[in-house]
This record gives sequence, structure tokens and C-alpha cells, in this order.
Amino acid sequence: MMYRRLAYLVILFCIGPTVHAQNNPNIIFILADDLGITDINAFATHFTGADKDDLFYETPHLDRLVAEGIAFSQSYANQLCTPTRAAILTGRIASRMGVTTATGSAKTYFNQALPVPVGSQPHDAWGHRDPIDAPQAWVNGHTNTALDPNVPSLPQVLATHHAAFLGKWHLGGHGVPSRQPSAHGFEELNFFDAGASKYFNWHDDWNRTQPIYDTMPNGECRVGYSSARSRFSYLTDDLSFRATQFIRQRAAMGESAKPFLLYYCPFAVHTPLQAPAETVAAFENKKQKGFLGHNNATYAAMLKHLDDSIGEIRATLEATGLADNTLIVFSSDNGGVEYTEPVATDNQPFLGGKACLYEGGIRVPTIFYWPAYFEGGQWCDAIFDATDFLPTLAEMTNNPFPEDLDGLSALPLLNDPKISGPDRTLYWHYPFNVIVKHPRYGTPLTPHSAIRHGDYKLIWDWQGRLELYNIAEDPYEKDDLAHKNPALAKTLHEQLKSWLRLNVASVYWPTLNPAFDANAPGTAFKFHDLR
Repeated sequence: MMYRRLAYLVILFCIGPTVHAQNNPNIIFILADDLGITDINAFATHFTGADKDDLFYETPHLDRLVAEGIAFSQSYANQLCTPTRAAILTGRIASRMGVTTATGSAKTYFNQALPVPVGSQPHDAWGHRDPIDAPQAWVNGHTNTALDPNVPSLPQVLATHHAAFLGKWHLGGHGVPSRQPSAHGFEELNFFDAGASKYFNWHDDWNRTQPIYDTMPNGECRVGYSSARSRFSYLTDDLSFRATQFIRQRAAMGESAKPFLLYYCPFAVHTPLQAPAETVAAFENKKQKGFLGHNNATYAAMLKHLDDSIGEIRATLEATGLADNTLIVFSSDNGGVEYTEPVATDNQPFLGGKACLYEGGIRVPTIFYWPAYFEGGQWCDAIFDATDFLPTLAEMTNNPFPEDLDGLSALPLLNDPKISGPDRTLYWHYPFNVIVKHPRYGTPLTPHSAIRHGDYKLIWDWQGRLELYNIAEDPYEKDDLAHKNPALAKTLHEQLKSWLRLNVASVYWPTLNPAFDANAPGTAFKFHDLR
């Protein structure tokens, strides 16, 4: 393992600089919300072999991005949006910073004007829970709701670039002025510090300054910023217009302007499921409806508007002469949502969806496209993680890495997608009981943690079960090896627990519920404390 990692670093040292020796690229980073890995037709075809004419969704612009760029088949996010966004911006595993889930208007020590206990952070939310009737062996852990600007983040690391933010933030403690995008070095175009937004008539919500709680210090609250209304009534179209407007403004500044980073986070395709009626109607009676479990016409319409946004951005880059020296990065913050009613999408052939630590919840579509430097139309099967974006972009732009990163630069993989990546160990931690149903048991999810080490992934269900999968051979997690290879399961479980003890503060762990009745019905299997 040591020699393979050393060889990877030698490759990085030797070939990394050649990719950006001539120009420092502009960067457009597009992070979709709740987009499943097989929601993009090119990814669905890659994993299932399905003919594109059989697919229900319409993603021609994203398919073109795959055809001309480098697509990662094993790219990982977190199980929910806020942890992934924290990992992308810092290059650190989110749970190390206490960011373990996404919350709505949760109570925190800060917004309740309470003293911060030892081991906690001001914007930690406690008592965050779903309405679950089933017995719960564990009390939920806490979660940090705000990204600390003192932790080096992408705009601060890419000092060579002018950074702008557009869309969903959800890292600002739900309206804390000192934790919004500008505090991290972004020019704020339009943004909203929440997990979801209406897609029509959203402006008043985004500009609200009334605190959620009267205890908010100094009565200050800033949940977002929406500038003057555009001609577009649908949110995705409006944000797309603002993205292209920003590109044109930067192009007009000429060669004297710094290269730019546009971090564009549309809310699509997060709930509420809303789209223009005429677009929905076009999907209602498509003959492909139902293929791969994709049958929600409103969701398909939302995805089409997102895909159109990609097309508008690329057309603007071509029209302004910026296309050749602009890197486009596309990804999603977690897997597709399978728990809405009606169901939004389906991640088959992968198991599970958003909130699960199965592949369907954390494996996401990731694409890099830079026409002047990367040979496109290739798939990379090496492991890529959300923490890798920051060091990759820093390396590509000749900016030094901050200390204490978990991510690795993927530049060698972008130069040669067929090389073997380094040996990786990835960790996930989700200390919550959630209303989302377990894809196998049908009961509410209980706290989970997971480790992927090389080809193997171990999932620790804190209710008292270990699952072990060889992801290289069994990416759809059909064959649980925990009982066939108990020694490996035990080794990985001990490694996972050791990492948690060393890296995740105890307040972000679940705690035993003293009122839990182990004999009460309603759990998937008998409780067993595996700590």
C-alpha cells in the first residue's frame, strides 16, 4: 500500500504541472442536489447497458459532457447535502468538523443564546429528530450547522481566482450573517441558506431578515440574497440565467481580469417537486415511462431544466471565447431520493438512496471537462471522494494545499483515467434515526457508520449489525460477506471505530436511549451494542 501511494504521488509530481502550465483555467463547479447516479442517461447506459432510446429522462447536455469529458464511475459523496457541501469546500471529511446531517430551522446554542458546552460548537444543533413511532435504541447525536470561515475553504485556497457563489448554501447556521458565502471569500450572486426552496415565487423567502428565533443574538438574520427579478419565473431557469450573466460579465473584463471560480449550486432536483406545467406535460405520456423505475414526470421535467442549464452555460462559454480555458466540474451532493410520495426517482441497479450508506445513497455522478487539456470521452474507475475536489482544483491552479486534508488530488487520474488510483480508505458517519425506510427491512433507518477500504465496504448499523461487501465485484451490494468473512468484518469494524474515536467528537455520536425496550416490536432485528 505504501509503495502504491508513493508511486501515485510521484506521478502527481511529474505530470501534474503539465496540465496547467500554459493557462490558469476558469472553473465552473456545478453541484446538483439529490441527483441520482443513473438519473443522467450516460451513467444509466454505462451501468445498465440500456439503450438511450429506452430511457425516460432527457439529459442530452449532461450526456454530451460525459462524452467529451472524464466521468468517474466510483465517485462518492455523503448521505445528505450539508456534509457533502462541507467536504467539497474544505477537503475534509465532514464528520470531523461535526457536520453529520442536514437540518431545517434547528435550535442551536447560538440561536438560542445559550452557553456552548465543552466539546461542542456554537452552531451545533441538538434534539434534531424525525417523527418516528418505532422503538429507538439510540438518541440522535448532534450536528454542526455552519461552516467555520477559519477553516480554509475553496475560495480562500484558490487565491488566484475571483470566486462567486450562486444557489443553495445550507452551511450558514440557518441565517447566521457571519457564516454566509461572503464570509468564505465568495462574491454573493444569489443564494439561499436552506435545504430546499420553492421553485416559483421564491424571492421573499430568500430576502427574509426576520429571525426564526427571538433569541438570535442582536436580532440578526440573513438567510440569503435575491437580486432584482429576472424574466424567468422558474427558479432553475433564473439561476441559469444569472450564471450565464456572470460569465459574460467576466468575459467583458478581458485578459486583465483574474480567472474566476463560479460555484453554482442549483436547488434542482431537490423537493418540492415543482416544474413548469408544459414541461411536465411532455413527460406524462412518454412510452419510456417506468423504465429503471423512473416514472415521475415532474421530476423528469425538473431534471430537463437542470440539463438545459448545462447547455446554456456551455453555449455562453463558446459565445464569449472562454470555452477552451474553462474547466467544468459537475457532481451531485448525494444519491437520488426514493422516499418521497410519489417517489422522485430510483437509483437502480444501486441499492438505497439519499440518507442511506449503501451505494445508491452515496455514489454520485461526477464529470470533469476541460477541452484544451484533458482527453475527453473517457471513464475513470478509480475511487474519487468529495474531499478530493479542493486539492484537485488547488493543484490544477498552482495554489498550495492547506494542512490537514483528507482528500487527494485527482490530477493524475485526469491526465490518465486508466491508471490505478491510490489505495483509499473512506469514512462516513450518520448518527441519526430517520424516517427514511431501510431498503431491505422497511423500518426507519437507525444510526449508521461505514468504511470503504480498498475494494471492501463495511456498514455498521448501530442497531447491531455489520454488513460487508466487495464493491469491486458486487457494486449493487447483493452479497453480504460479513458471515462469510467475519475476520475481515471485525478488522474493518475496529478500524472504523478507531477512526471515529480519534476524529469525531463524542457529541456527534449517538447515545444509548435509557427508555428503549429491546423486546418491543417494530425493529428490523434484535438490538446489540457493537461499540
